Amino acid sequence: MVQIKTPEQIAKMREAGLVVAAIHAATREAAVPGATTRDLDMVARKVIADAGAKSNFLGYGGFPATICTSVNEVVVHGIPDDKTVLKDGDIISIDAGAIVDGWHGDAAYTAFVGTGHAPELVELSRVTEESMWAGIAAMKLGNRLVDISKAIETYIKRQPRPAAGENSRGKFGIIEDYGGHGIGSEMHMDPHLLNYVSRKRGKGIKLVPGVCLAIEPMVSLGTAQTEVLSDDWTVITTDGTWSSHWEHSIALTEAGPIVLTSPDCGKAKLAEYGVTTAPDPLG
Repeated sequence: MVQIKTPEQIAKMREAGLVVAAIHAATREAAVPGATTRDLDMVARKVIADAGAKSNFLGYGGFPATICTSVNEVVVHGIPDDKTVLKDGDIISIDAGAIVDGWHGDAAYTAFVGTGHAPELVELSRVTEESMWAGIAAMKLGNRLVDISKAIETYIKRQPRPAAGENSRGKFGIIEDYGGHGIGSEMHMDPHLLNYVSRKRGKGIKLVPGVCLAIEPMVSLGTAQTEVLSDDWTVITTDGTWSSHWEHSIALTEAGPIVLTSPDCGKAKLAEYGVTTAPDPLG
Protein backbone atom coordinates (compact mmCIF):
# COMPACT_ATOMS: atom_id res chain seq x y z
CA MET A 1 0.00 0.00 0.00
CA VAL A 2 1.31 3.43 -0.96
CA GLN A 3 0.58 6.12 1.61
CA ILE A 4 -1.15 9.21 0.18
CA LYS A 5 -0.53 12.37 2.19
CA THR A 6 -2.84 15.28 2.86
CA PRO A 7 -1.62 18.89 2.40
CA GLU A 8 -1.35 19.20 6.19
CA GLN A 9 0.84 16.10 6.38
CA ILE A 10 3.02 17.36 3.55
CA ALA A 11 3.51 20.59 5.50
CA LYS A 12 4.82 18.57 8.45
CA MET A 13 7.14 16.68 6.12
CA ARG A 14 8.40 20.05 4.88
CA GLU A 15 9.26 20.97 8.47
CA ALA A 16 11.24 17.74 8.80
CA GLY A 17 12.84 18.38 5.43
CA LEU A 18 14.12 21.77 6.51
CA VAL A 19 15.77 20.17 9.54
CA VAL A 20 17.52 17.78 7.15
CA ALA A 21 18.61 20.72 4.99
CA ALA A 22 20.09 22.35 8.10
CA ILE A 23 21.98 19.14 8.91
CA HIS A 24 23.40 19.16 5.39
CA ALA A 25 24.55 22.77 5.68
CA ALA A 26 26.21 22.21 9.06
CA THR A 27 27.93 18.93 8.17
CA ARG A 28 29.15 20.28 4.83
CA GLU A 29 30.94 23.06 6.69
CA ALA A 30 32.38 20.56 9.18
CA ALA A 31 33.62 18.03 6.60
CA VAL A 32 37.24 19.22 6.55
CA PRO A 33 40.58 17.42 6.67
CA GLY A 34 41.27 16.18 10.19
CA ALA A 35 37.60 15.84 11.21
CA THR A 36 36.36 12.39 12.15
CA THR A 37 33.08 11.02 10.92
CA ARG A 38 31.92 10.97 14.56
CA ASP A 39 32.58 14.73 14.67
CA LEU A 40 30.09 15.09 11.82
CA ASP A 41 27.58 12.94 13.64
CA MET A 42 27.82 15.18 16.70
CA VAL A 43 27.17 18.22 14.51
CA ALA A 44 24.04 16.54 13.15
CA ARG A 45 22.84 15.60 16.64
CA LYS A 46 23.06 19.24 17.74
CA VAL A 47 21.08 20.47 14.71
CA ILE A 48 18.33 17.93 15.41
CA ALA A 49 18.22 18.79 19.12
CA ASP A 50 18.18 22.55 18.50
CA ALA A 51 15.24 22.09 16.10
CA GLY A 52 13.27 20.04 18.63
CA ALA A 53 13.14 17.20 16.12
CA LYS A 54 14.01 13.52 16.41
CA SER A 55 16.48 11.36 14.52
CA ASN A 56 15.01 8.70 12.25
CA PHE A 57 18.41 7.04 11.74
CA LEU A 58 19.47 6.54 15.36
CA GLY A 59 18.30 3.10 16.47
CA TYR A 60 16.78 2.25 13.07
CA GLY A 61 17.37 -1.49 12.82
CA GLY A 62 20.05 -0.99 15.44
CA PHE A 63 21.93 1.74 13.54
CA PRO A 64 24.09 3.54 16.14
CA ALA A 65 24.26 7.09 14.75
CA THR A 66 22.20 10.02 13.46
CA ILE A 67 23.76 10.18 9.98
CA CYS A 68 25.45 7.81 7.54
CA THR A 69 28.98 8.84 6.58
CA SER A 70 30.16 7.00 3.47
CA VAL A 71 33.75 7.79 2.48
CA ASN A 72 35.28 7.07 -0.94
CA GLU A 73 34.49 3.43 -1.91
CA VAL A 74 31.73 3.24 0.72
CA VAL A 75 28.45 3.59 -1.16
CA VAL A 76 25.97 3.98 1.68
CA HIS A 77 25.30 3.24 5.38
CA GLY A 78 28.79 4.08 6.63
CA ILE A 79 28.82 4.28 10.44
CA PRO A 80 30.39 7.38 12.01
CA ASP A 81 33.32 6.60 14.31
CA ASP A 82 36.49 8.06 15.82
CA LYS A 83 38.81 6.04 13.58
CA THR A 84 37.72 7.44 10.22
CA VAL A 85 39.59 10.72 9.84
CA LEU A 86 38.83 12.74 6.73
CA LYS A 87 41.81 13.48 4.49
CA ASP A 88 42.47 16.02 1.79
CA GLY A 89 41.13 14.58 -1.46
CA ASP A 90 38.48 12.32 0.10
CA ILE A 91 34.85 12.41 -0.94
CA ILE A 92 32.10 11.70 1.58
CA SER A 93 28.40 11.06 1.09
CA ILE A 94 26.34 12.16 4.08
CA ASP A 95 22.83 10.76 4.44
CA ALA A 96 20.65 12.44 7.06
CA GLY A 97 17.08 12.33 8.30
CA ALA A 98 14.73 13.87 10.85
CA ILE A 99 11.23 13.43 12.27
CA VAL A 100 8.81 16.24 13.14
CA ASP A 101 5.52 15.26 14.79
CA GLY A 102 5.81 11.75 13.38
CA TRP A 103 6.61 12.80 9.79
CA HIS A 104 9.93 12.06 8.13
CA GLY A 105 12.52 13.78 5.97
CA ASP A 106 15.50 12.05 4.33
CA ALA A 107 18.23 13.37 2.01
CA ALA A 108 21.88 12.83 1.09
CA TYR A 109 24.68 14.69 -0.65
CA THR A 110 28.31 14.14 -1.62
CA ALA A 111 30.97 16.56 -0.38
CA PHE A 112 34.60 17.09 -1.38
CA VAL A 113 37.06 17.14 1.51
CA GLY A 114 39.82 19.68 1.06
CA THR A 115 41.15 20.29 -2.46
CA GLY A 116 42.88 18.65 -5.39
CA HIS A 117 40.18 16.21 -6.43
CA ALA A 118 40.63 14.31 -9.68
CA PRO A 119 38.33 15.49 -12.50
CA GLU A 120 36.60 12.09 -12.65
CA LEU A 121 35.55 12.47 -8.98
CA VAL A 122 34.10 15.90 -9.62
CA GLU A 123 32.26 14.50 -12.63
CA LEU A 124 31.03 11.51 -10.63
CA SER A 125 29.31 13.72 -8.08
CA ARG A 126 27.92 16.03 -10.77
CA VAL A 127 26.46 13.17 -12.79
CA THR A 128 24.92 11.56 -9.70
CA GLU A 129 23.35 14.82 -8.54
CA GLU A 130 22.06 15.74 -11.98
CA SER A 131 20.55 12.28 -12.47
CA MET A 132 18.65 12.82 -9.22
CA TRP A 133 17.24 16.10 -10.53
CA ALA A 134 16.32 14.44 -13.82
CA GLY A 135 14.39 11.87 -11.79
CA ILE A 136 12.71 14.56 -9.72
CA ALA A 137 11.69 16.40 -12.90
CA ALA A 138 9.98 13.19 -14.07
CA MET A 139 7.85 13.08 -10.92
CA LYS A 140 4.81 14.49 -12.71
CA LEU A 141 1.10 13.89 -12.38
CA GLY A 142 0.08 11.02 -14.65
CA ASN A 143 3.56 9.57 -14.97
CA ARG A 144 4.45 6.25 -13.42
CA LEU A 145 7.23 5.19 -11.09
CA VAL A 146 9.22 3.72 -13.98
CA ASP A 147 9.39 7.15 -15.61
CA ILE A 148 11.55 8.34 -12.70
CA SER A 149 13.80 5.28 -12.98
CA LYS A 150 14.11 5.80 -16.73
CA ALA A 151 15.00 9.49 -16.35
CA ILE A 152 17.77 8.69 -13.85
CA GLU A 153 19.24 5.85 -15.91
CA THR A 154 18.99 7.74 -19.21
CA TYR A 155 20.79 10.78 -17.84
CA ILE A 156 23.68 8.71 -16.49
CA LYS A 157 24.05 6.62 -19.64
CA ARG A 158 24.16 9.71 -21.85
CA GLN A 159 27.21 11.11 -20.07
CA PRO A 160 30.71 10.66 -21.54
CA ARG A 161 32.72 7.87 -19.94
CA PRO A 162 34.86 9.20 -17.09
CA ALA A 163 38.63 8.98 -17.25
CA ALA A 164 40.16 5.84 -15.84
CA GLY A 165 42.34 6.54 -12.84
CA GLU A 166 43.41 5.36 -9.41
CA ASN A 167 39.80 5.30 -8.17
CA SER A 168 38.03 4.67 -11.48
CA ARG A 169 37.47 1.85 -13.96
CA GLY A 170 36.52 4.38 -16.61
CA LYS A 171 32.75 3.90 -16.50
CA PHE A 172 29.73 4.83 -14.41
CA GLY A 173 28.10 2.00 -12.48
CA ILE A 174 24.49 2.48 -11.37
CA ILE A 175 24.30 0.69 -8.03
CA GLU A 176 21.73 -2.09 -8.34
CA ASP A 177 21.10 -3.29 -4.79
CA TYR A 178 19.86 0.01 -3.33
CA GLY A 179 17.42 2.67 -4.48
CA GLY A 180 14.79 5.18 -3.52
CA HIS A 181 11.60 4.64 -1.56
CA GLY A 182 8.35 6.01 -0.33
CA ILE A 183 8.51 8.23 2.73
CA GLY A 184 5.97 9.70 5.15
CA SER A 185 4.94 8.39 8.57
CA GLU A 186 7.92 6.04 8.24
CA MET A 187 11.34 6.61 6.68
CA HIS A 188 11.20 3.64 4.32
CA MET A 189 7.84 2.81 2.77
CA ASP A 190 6.42 1.43 -0.46
CA PRO A 191 7.15 1.80 -3.29
CA HIS A 192 10.77 0.81 -3.85
CA LEU A 193 12.28 2.98 -6.58
CA LEU A 194 15.00 1.55 -8.81
CA ASN A 195 17.57 3.87 -10.39
CA TYR A 196 17.35 1.90 -13.63
CA VAL A 197 14.55 0.28 -15.63
CA SER A 198 13.71 -3.35 -14.93
CA ARG A 199 11.13 -5.17 -17.03
CA LYS A 200 10.49 -7.49 -14.10
CA ARG A 201 9.26 -4.59 -11.99
CA GLY A 202 6.85 -3.26 -14.61
CA LYS A 203 5.68 0.34 -14.74
CA GLY A 204 5.00 0.78 -11.03
CA ILE A 205 2.43 3.04 -9.41
CA LYS A 206 0.78 5.97 -11.10
CA LEU A 207 1.99 9.29 -9.70
CA VAL A 208 -0.93 11.12 -8.09
CA PRO A 209 -1.24 14.01 -5.62
CA GLY A 210 -0.06 13.00 -2.16
CA VAL A 211 2.62 10.56 -3.30
CA CYS A 212 5.91 11.26 -1.52
CA LEU A 213 9.19 9.69 -2.59
CA ALA A 214 12.85 9.77 -1.63
CA ILE A 215 14.73 9.77 -4.93
CA GLU A 216 18.36 8.70 -4.41
CA PRO A 217 20.73 7.57 -7.14
CA MET A 218 24.03 5.96 -6.12
CA VAL A 219 26.72 5.77 -8.78
CA SER A 220 30.27 4.40 -8.81
CA LEU A 221 33.27 4.89 -11.09
CA GLY A 222 33.18 1.21 -11.94
CA THR A 223 30.96 -1.64 -10.87
CA ALA A 224 27.24 -1.69 -10.15
CA GLN A 225 27.82 -4.42 -7.57
CA THR A 226 28.21 -4.00 -3.81
CA GLU A 227 28.96 -6.00 -0.68
CA VAL A 228 28.17 -5.43 3.00
CA LEU A 229 31.00 -5.43 5.53
CA SER A 230 31.03 -7.45 8.75
CA ASP A 231 29.34 -4.65 10.73
CA ASP A 232 26.17 -5.53 8.74
CA TRP A 233 25.77 -1.89 7.64
CA THR A 234 28.67 -0.52 5.62
CA VAL A 235 28.15 -1.05 1.87
CA ILE A 236 31.17 -0.87 -0.43
CA THR A 237 31.75 -1.35 -4.14
CA THR A 238 33.10 -4.82 -4.92
CA ASP A 239 35.90 -3.41 -7.09
CA GLY A 240 36.95 -0.64 -4.71
CA THR A 241 35.95 2.21 -7.02
CA TRP A 242 34.71 5.40 -5.37
CA SER A 243 31.03 6.31 -5.36
CA SER A 244 28.58 9.17 -4.93
CA HIS A 245 25.12 9.35 -3.36
CA TRP A 246 22.55 12.14 -3.71
CA GLU A 247 18.98 12.17 -2.39
CA HIS A 248 15.98 14.43 -1.82
CA SER A 249 12.50 13.81 -0.44
CA ILE A 250 9.73 15.04 -2.75
CA ALA A 251 5.97 15.46 -2.42
CA LEU A 252 3.73 15.54 -5.48
CA THR A 253 0.76 17.91 -5.28
CA GLU A 254 -1.97 19.14 -7.62
CA ALA A 255 0.24 22.19 -8.28
CA GLY A 256 3.40 20.20 -8.95
CA PRO A 257 6.32 18.77 -6.96
CA ILE A 258 7.78 20.14 -3.74
CA VAL A 259 11.35 19.15 -2.92
CA LEU A 260 10.81 18.93 0.81
CA THR A 261 14.49 18.76 1.76
CA SER A 262 15.65 21.64 -0.45
CA PRO A 263 15.67 25.15 1.09
CA ASP A 264 13.91 26.62 -1.97
CA CYS A 265 11.66 23.58 -2.56
CA GLY A 266 13.77 22.79 -5.62
CA LYS A 267 12.49 25.83 -7.48
CA ALA A 268 15.75 27.01 -9.05
CA LYS A 269 17.03 23.62 -10.11
CA LEU A 270 13.75 22.29 -11.49
CA ALA A 271 13.32 25.49 -13.53
CA GLU A 272 16.28 24.23 -15.59
CA TYR A 273 14.07 21.27 -16.54
CA GLY A 274 11.04 23.43 -17.30
CA VAL A 275 9.27 22.25 -14.16
CA THR A 276 7.42 24.65 -11.87
CA THR A 277 7.35 23.68 -8.21
CA ALA A 278 4.28 23.99 -6.01
CA PRO A 279 4.30 26.78 -3.40
CA ASP A 280 6.12 26.12 -0.14
CA PRO A 281 3.45 24.73 2.23
CA LEU A 282 5.04 26.70 5.08
CA GLY A 283 4.70 29.98 3.19
